[in-house]
Amino acid sequence: MPVQLFAEKVFTGKEVLKNQLIQILNGKIAAMEYAETSAATTKVANLAPGFFDIHINGGEKFHFTQKADEETIDDIYQASVSSGTAYVLPTLITSPLDNILKGIEATRNYITKNPAAGVPGMHLEGPFLNPIKRGAHLTEYVRKPTNAELEEIIRYGKDVIKLITIAPEMFTDDQIEMLLESGMIVSAGHSNATYEEATHAFSKGINLVTHLYNAMSAFGHRQPGLVGATFDTETVYAPIIIDGVHCDFAAASVAYKIKKDKLFLISDALFLGEKVTEFKWDEFDASLKNGRYTNSDGNLAGATISLPDAVRYAVENVGIPLQEAIEMVTIRPATVIGLNKQIGCIEVGYPAVFTAFDDNLKNFEVITL
Repeated sequence: MPVQLFAEKVFTGKEVLKNQLIQILNGKIAAMEYAETSAATTKVANLAPGFFDIHINGGEKFHFTQKADEETIDDIYQASVSSGTAYVLPTLITSPLDNILKGIEATRNYITKNPAAGVPGMHLEGPFLNPIKRGAHLTEYVRKPTNAELEEIIRYGKDVIKLITIAPEMFTDDQIEMLLESGMIVSAGHSNATYEEATHAFSKGINLVTHLYNAMSAFGHRQPGLVGATFDTETVYAPIIIDGVHCDFAAASVAYKIKKDKLFLISDALFLGEKVTEFKWDEFDASLKNGRYTNSDGNLAGATISLPDAVRYAVENVGIPLQEAIEMVTIRPATVIGLNKQIGCIEVGYPAVFTAFDDNLKNFEVITL
């Protein structure tokens, strides 16, 4: 027997439809049609595909790099669902190889045990970064890639690491090709690449950067850097942390005008809910003050926002139309990761996993039917 869901507005990932009655059978959308009214048990004002955060470091209690286990992954997932995000890539940052392999194994086991959970894989941010742009990543663990370590990460991480952040100027062309051929999505970040180095990396097949503006060579009129190369290469996607802290809202507006449908949103949350006020892992430390996490060096150490917060800021502070803001947390990240045939849309055949929200963009809820 189908389950019915009625929404006054449906943001499909491609368009906005009004007064839609959605029929759901066996966890998937079976039909969708216009209806003036409905006796459906579940009624919402606004319905979107389940939001997808490809860059999140911790949940309400645990941090993935510090505690690379299934309990942390579940904390990240459950905390994200509670705030309105249905899908996540738990992000493990620069650390020793054994910790990376531990995170891979934990993610694989979690997916096997929880196939219905919105955790399609993980994001490995580092360790092959440029130390000049390491940000809060620990210097002692930032290293140049070797073929042997890359091969081990690829072997252990196959089908688990969906996304890996690297500084492309630290890699040979053969090493970049090795990663791309593995099936992982490769993102340029924590990089001091020149414009020429960045555009070369893009020509090799990298089509994504990590948190635009942050931890990358800035745009200058004589040295355009990675930011300039990203702006100048139409095919490159650019996730951005719109929180008013990691970049000014005006800078986000510039990025929106230039990157258009290649701009999308991430949280890069160190923790969600601002319940963790002091954090320390090895020499990595962070304190929550005035709504921001900073380390003892004064560097930003991760965001405090959720993905729904980013949507609200995008609409209210940057002026991005709501339909586009929703696409920036649904179909665009799904497309980047290569999952747009499985998630990111409200269409017949897609999973009945949604994010519902009110007109004030204050209350967001994950609905799974």
